[in-house]
Amino acid sequence: MDLILKNLNDTRELGEKLAQCCSSLDGPCVVYLIGDLGVGKTTLAQNFIKYFGFARVKSPTYTLVETYQNDNVDINHFDCYRLTDPEELEYIGIREYLTPKSIQLIEWPELGKGTLAKADISIKLSGNGNTRNAKITFQTDIGQSIKECAFG
Repeated sequence: MDLILKNLNDTRELGEKLAQCCSSLDGPCVVYLIGDLGVGKTTLAQNFIKYFGFARVKSPTYTLVETYQNDNVDINHFDCYRLTDPEELEYIGIREYLTPKSIQLIEWPELGKGTLAKADISIKLSGNGNTRNAKITFQTDIGQSIKECAFG
């Protein structure tokens, strides 16, 4: 599925729409956020997380992972940009983050290849200026259910 995000608000709305559809999932969900620096990966992730009631959302660029938990959800926002080896994810216990009610948002997943869980949804952002292109692939049954919820 290809979308044109005409401005920052469209990116925010996409994050919220996907979060709304993920809010009713029974199992874990893995979302890959792919694209160059500055294309909106973190903005999309932040608005996804804010949908669940977390007011303060920061980028995990320096910490590798930021976790947001409440009674309804367990969100782990990973930024693999600073990885030098995918094995570093094993050292932080990457597999332990994938729990039954968890959602993983993973920026720069290509740098964790072979260690990360398979994506349910991959979102590849590209473009410059105000306009972004979002190429979304829904790769599993969970992904397909999110697609139906968000886009009919």
